Amino acid sequence: MTNRKSQIIELSLKKIQEKGFSSFSYDDLAKELGVTKASIHYHFEKKGDLGFAVCERIQQGLEEAYSAIKHSSTDPKEKPFAFILQRVRFIELNDVCPISALQADYNYLPEQMQEKIQQLSQMEVNLVVDLLHEAKQEGALQTTDDLKGLAVLLISSTKGGLQYKRVLGEEFFSKLLEELKEQLK
Repeated sequence: MTNRKSQIIELSLKKIQEKGFSSFSYDDLAKELGVTKASIHYHFEKKGDLGFAVCERIQQGLEEAYSAIKHSSTDPKEKPFAFILQRVRFIELNDVCPISALQADYNYLPEQMQEKIQQLSQMEVNLVVDLLHEAKQEGALQTTDDLKGLAVLLISSTKGGLQYKRVLGEEFFSKLLEELKEQLK
């Protein structure tokens, strides 16, 4: 991937986290990167093409985070929470999860992006379920047998908490994370 193409994807990812996919234009990207709109169009003919590339970048990030946690020496009961924390670390103070931001714009996105967002959403759940399953097998998770339900609770609470953090601040989010960690005992 060319450096410019990577820059466009990374800046788009940032814009999505800040204000959503529908709220920025190629003109916004061009101005911030100091290039022409034609330069953006050279790499991504349509905004949907750019959105799909951003989704693939998000998928790569999920896979990298999962692999790092899965193969780490972290205690199995800590891995699900460590995965969530690793993903949260990449989100700036007033930003939201990029998957959540894309989910918010879902009904207005091209079909190809909608399908990719469905895949990303399911992938995220599956990765957390796998880490919870490992913790359960190690005898470190006693709270429930419904691992998918617990994964959904952890993911949706964290992402909702990021929205609340925008309004109520870091203290709110820290308290949420403490409570979620309690759910994993």
